[in-house]
Amino acid sequence: MRIRNGTPADVPRALEIWRAAVDATHGFLTEADRAEIDTMVAEQFLPNVALFLAEDAAGVQGFLVMDGEMIDALFVDPAMHGRGVGTLLLNHALSIAPGATVDASEQADNALPFYLARGFEIIGRSETDPQGRPYPLIHLRHAPRGAAFKLRA
Repeated sequence: MRIRNGTPADVPRALEIWRAAVDATHGFLTEADRAEIDTMVAEQFLPNVALFLAEDAAGVQGFLVMDGEMIDALFVDPAMHGRGVGTLLLNHALSIAPGATVDASEQADNALPFYLARGFEIIGRSETDPQGRPYPLIHLRHAPRGAAFKLRA
């Protein structure tokens, strides 16, 4: 498994991974919200960001998007969950931004444990997603060894 930079030709596979991962982990989304978010991701987000891809001999298995110090997206094909692909992508993010931040959906039962187990600490919470939908987010920051972060309100 290796990390490589994505190209515009990789966007369809990234979207496929995003859709499968969201379907597997975000069952709390309403049908209307899922459709609205899908359109935004497909038309506005993925075609306009720099992708980092986790790829093996079978192809692209996950992707990462960074926005400065923030992990804006980290998604892995559900068939590869638990096989280290997410950790590989996260380690790449931390090589770019050792004190990276990330927002994890409070309702997705896999995200928060994943980040907490890898050295992230909770620094806050929002009642809604960035578009104001009723999906609470937990705000986290990576705490390198020896660093301490205080919880922000």
